[in-house]
Amino acid sequence: MGNSAVLCRAAATRGTCASILDRGGFHRPEAGRAGVGRQLVLRARLTAGSEAWSRPRAGATIFAYQVRDPERYGVVSFDAAGTAIRIEEKPAHTGSNWAITGLYFFDNDVVRYAAGIRPSYRGELEITDVHNCYLAAGALHVEKMGRGFAWLDTGTFESLIDAASFVQTLEQRQGMKIACPEEIAYRMGFIRRSQLIQSARSLNRSGYGEYLLQIADSDRMDI
Repeated sequence: MGNSAVLCRAAATRGTCASILDRGGFHRPEAGRAGVGRQLVLRARLTAGSEAWSRPRAGATIFAYQVRDPERYGVVSFDAAGTAIRIEEKPAHTGSNWAITGLYFFDNDVVRYAAGIRPSYRGELEITDVHNCYLAAGALHVEKMGRGFAWLDTGTFESLIDAASFVQTLEQRQGMKIACPEEIAYRMGFIRRSQLIQSARSLNRSGYGEYLLQIADSDRMDI
């Protein structure tokens, strides 16, 4: 459907860096995408606006989102010009409320940086330390997620329920699915209508399959 992905399961006590090391880098030398699975990022038309989503630059690109409780996350601080100057992991006190989301774009230097990381006081190989390696090398790009984005971390039972309720409200109100890969691939031109219908018929006993048939039968392309 126009993309490929590899799922790496990290040991619970080792952290995201360990997954990168276990993976051993990316098949293509220019860049790869890495993300923590327990999160939801929503924005209309991700292909519009910043090219960081579709054409990552050399080095590393991370995404920051304003939150009320930054002490729960890795936090990035900026200077007066908006340039990232410091990244801290779950700081008790910070002058910034820009949390680092769990979506990262890395080049293959990430393997070299991750190999040099030592476990933190939590016993994990912190991804924040990798970010700081790129920052020290002048190769870290930080994209701010402003208005129009929704980022929900689902690392707790409460936040998981919040995210589920958020998605349910939007889908029931609008009658459209969020992050439906078949629909996205169809509207982006990665698959043909016949392929969409084939996928829908394989799921014809579910509401999901019915939704895909509705997409195939609709002439609206305004999403």
